Amino acid sequence: MKELVIVSGKGGTGKTSISAALACLAPQKVLADCDVDAANFHLVSGATIRETHTFTAGFEPHIDEAACSHCGKCTSLCRFGAINSGIITAPLNCEGCGVCAFNCPEHAIAMKEKQAGHWFISHTRFGSLIHAELGLSVENSGKLVSKVRQEAKKMAATEHLPLIITDGPPGIGCPAIAALSGATLALAVVEPSVSGMHDLGRLADLADHFRLPLAICINKSTLHQENTNQMITWCLSKGLPVFGQIPYSDTFRTAAQSGQTVLEMPHSDVKKELTILWQNIASHLRLPSQTSTLDLLLQKLNIFR
Repeated sequence: MKELVIVSGKGGTGKTSISAALACLAPQKVLADCDVDAANFHLVSGATIRETHTFTAGFEPHIDEAACSHCGKCTSLCRFGAINSGIITAPLNCEGCGVCAFNCPEHAIAMKEKQAGHWFISHTRFGSLIHAELGLSVENSGKLVSKVRQEAKKMAATEHLPLIITDGPPGIGCPAIAALSGATLALAVVEPSVSGMHDLGRLADLADHFRLPLAICINKSTLHQENTNQMITWCLSKGLPVFGQIPYSDTFRTAAQSGQTVLEMPHSDVKKELTILWQNIASHLRLPSQTSTLDLLLQKLNIFR
């Protein structure tokens, strides 16, 4: 089983659009959206939720009102001002440290697991999708990313599918590390700009630290040809393969507004470049780049696998 993780240095580079296009081209795969802080893969893939599961992470205090004497001990110990004499007055301030429960003289406070969000199994036009939604003001996105990847691997193993395509979170923080660790190949989607060059350097350092194979896709490559050339030269000097150069196209915006992938749009002007990108990935992962006759028939019937 191979896992391709698409990442970017920041949001807005076209990572999800390219992930969806690859999902359209690749046969026999499971899809995972690990951008749990701002998940949107389900919007472009026509997802229909089949299963909803609760995600718990961290702890929060639960108070037995009958046992509480309102002595104020918890109020004096809470450094975050979340509790006042046995009443949670500011739940968003609670860090779940448990000092109130540990020191309650009446043993009226218990720490219980906190609901931190949900994860879903959905059916899409391109196959099964594992995605998630993190709760408001919850900081356990790395754990939720790991949960999404774990469930995607289970599904791929159960259904004997050779590939997982993961839409990763942007940046190089905890969620990105959780999405990348142990991946077969990381694909960095970058823009030909000064900030894009900086982001690429950080992603290359991250991949090198974890000894992950990293390939590059330069999106909107025609916006600044000089920067594109400099980026290619830099990649070659670092031994990083450039698997794709996608020219700027308004089709991406039109496709997103229509809830479709860019390859599903009539007269898509980036189909050739995206196909080359997929062929390079498939060759690297030693996967068949061409869909089978059965897959083509299912695609025509709008039944993707």
